[in-house]
Amino acid sequence: MTSTAELLKGAAELFPDEVVTSAHVRHLDLPGAGRFALITLDNGLDHTKPTTFGPQSLANLDAAIDQVEAEAAEGTITGIGVTGKPFIFAVGADLKGVELLKRHEDALAIGKGGHEVFKRLSHLAVPTFAYYNGAAMGGGVEVGLHCAYRTVSAALPAFSLPEVFLGLVPGWGGCTLLPNLIGADRAVTVVIENSLNQNRQLKGSQVFELGIADALFEGADFLEQSLAWTAAVLRGEIVVDRPEIDRGTAWDQAVERGKGIADSKVHGAAPAAYRALEIIANAKDGDLQAGFDAEDTALADLIMGGELRSGIYAFNLVQKRAKRPAGAPDKNLARPVTKVGVVGAGLMASQLALLFARRLEVPVVLTDIDQERIDKGVGYVHGEIDKLLGKRRIKQDQANRLKALVTGSLDKAAGFGDADFIIEAVFEEMGVKQQVFAEVEAVAPAHAILATNTSSLSVTEMASKLKNPERVVGFHFFNPVAILPLLEIVRGESTDDASLATAFGVARKLKKTAVLCKDAPAFVVNRILTRFMGEIQNIIDEGTPVEVAEKGIDPLGLPMSPLVLLELVGPAIGLHVSETLNRAFPDRFTVSQNLAAVVKAGKRGFYVYDSGKPELDPEVAALLVQGDSVLTEEQVRARVLDAVAQEIGLMLDEGVVAEAQDIDLCLITGAGWPFHLGGITPYLDREGVSQRVNGKPFLAPGVASVPA
Repeated sequence: MTSTAELLKGAAELFPDEVVTSAHVRHLDLPGAGRFALITLDNGLDHTKPTTFGPQSLANLDAAIDQVEAEAAEGTITGIGVTGKPFIFAVGADLKGVELLKRHEDALAIGKGGHEVFKRLSHLAVPTFAYYNGAAMGGGVEVGLHCAYRTVSAALPAFSLPEVFLGLVPGWGGCTLLPNLIGADRAVTVVIENSLNQNRQLKGSQVFELGIADALFEGADFLEQSLAWTAAVLRGEIVVDRPEIDRGTAWDQAVERGKGIADSKVHGAAPAAYRALEIIANAKDGDLQAGFDAEDTALADLIMGGELRSGIYAFNLVQKRAKRPAGAPDKNLARPVTKVGVVGAGLMASQLALLFARRLEVPVVLTDIDQERIDKGVGYVHGEIDKLLGKRRIKQDQANRLKALVTGSLDKAAGFGDADFIIEAVFEEMGVKQQVFAEVEAVAPAHAILATNTSSLSVTEMASKLKNPERVVGFHFFNPVAILPLLEIVRGESTDDASLATAFGVARKLKKTAVLCKDAPAFVVNRILTRFMGEIQNIIDEGTPVEVAEKGIDPLGLPMSPLVLLELVGPAIGLHVSETLNRAFPDRFTVSQNLAAVVKAGKRGFYVYDSGKPELDPEVAALLVQGDSVLTEEQVRARVLDAVAQEIGLMLDEGVVAEAQDIDLCLITGAGWPFHLGGITPYLDREGVSQRVNGKPFLAPGVASVPA
């Protein structure tokens, strides 16, 4: 049988660029509790480079355990603790190494290697303690689960088992140990529900409330408090009582609840959640080794599958590419922004005003056509600030400061005369926008950027009648502004580098994911979504029942069905964008007469929710005029995917964005498309759609797939 050391040595050879984590052992004398060994996990870098576990890092921890195991056997230590460097405990397996794996047996070795090292902590001759001092995710959480006791810092900002979100299972004990520690229902919340809710993180207090940690201490003196508590445990003064786990029907009900969550989120389209639930279900009998073996197998199977490769690809887009936007000009060209103007005071404009005030902390002035609208817009911003205060997201002095920053003015000259960045969020009509920009240019300083939040109109045409069209830039946000990270930055034909650099600088301060787009109709997200939804609308108009057209898309695991999305966007806006694109590309973009009828009737969407579930509105059903061509769910899916693949291919040929990666980054951050699709192009490649439609895949082999 291969030893742990041999397993890890073989794995380390496959991953030469690992950022190696050391496991330092030091000894402390605990009052009345003897000599104690403390292992500190540290990769030698600051908190911006979190500690991870690659093969060599696991080997280092294994060697540290060799040392303390010998000391425990000799009786020279009374206990062992594990903690992390400042602000970081450990954030799990090093995904860069996982990407490189080409064979199932190598993937299996990673799972086995982690298990063999971690489980030694539960077999030592003295009690073991984990001190979650900072961010802990994945394998970082799991190393602590193998210890007998755990403490957590109240200042800990992020604690999770995010593997299912990426297309994996918690594979170093998480699926097996967590339900046996806190019960199946709470484990399902952490492993499945939080993961599939955009990788929701737990705070330190929640980790304690869930029963994952046995004690909660303040961040300032967390380690000192943890060691004092440890000494009391070792002296027998503190006995940790854990509630008995319900291994009856409650366990089975928890697994069923998990399946319901997975079905609602991924519709069976991605296997990770279901594999994790199988392991949790089987952990009911408390056979830990059988659970660990099942984790190893599931981990290896998923590492060699397309969903995980897409998940890692998507993770890298969001974590890395998003921070270095392709095609962005030199940031040193950016001009300072000390005051912002917002044209319009409606809901979108008010959301923008709040965001600019919070992130830039500069004065923001709203204008509109009458004082009543301005007062309503400023009132909305102040109300949202009060909500943040009520939720304790900000303090009273900060709330007062933010309210003072946001004001309104009927007089554009007074409001914008000293503004550096002015954004319009008025009605989506070219004549209206051109008039607004003409009025703003007349009163704004010569250096001020004029930004448009248009979702589909030409930035070049909007700027064409101005004296200085070079300072006009598209700055397209997605609704809700506070939640969706994407910002499409559009370069018009005249836009200069300084204006563009300033726009990217502002985006960075707003903490948005900025993607540079060519000035093409509807830019990226709206063009793809309009083609996608337009094809579904065509299929319905031709005769396929609404529920069949909707269900055909279920296996993609999108955050919501196409017609629910249309409701969110608003049918009138959807119709307007389809009309814009129909004028630009009449051969591919249609204007649905059924959608036009729904808008004319003033309906907010296709569905009513009287039963709590979406059901076709009888009034909408009466409006629909359908043909007699009925497709199956499979035919619906094939036709819609073909349309999307064709559109993306054309967009890349036109140079709308630099690469397919930018399309995926836009769909993930602007439309919430799932990581297991990698946005969309890895999925289209994996399913053979790209090849069928365009004669070639979007991505090179190994980019979002198993390397050849």
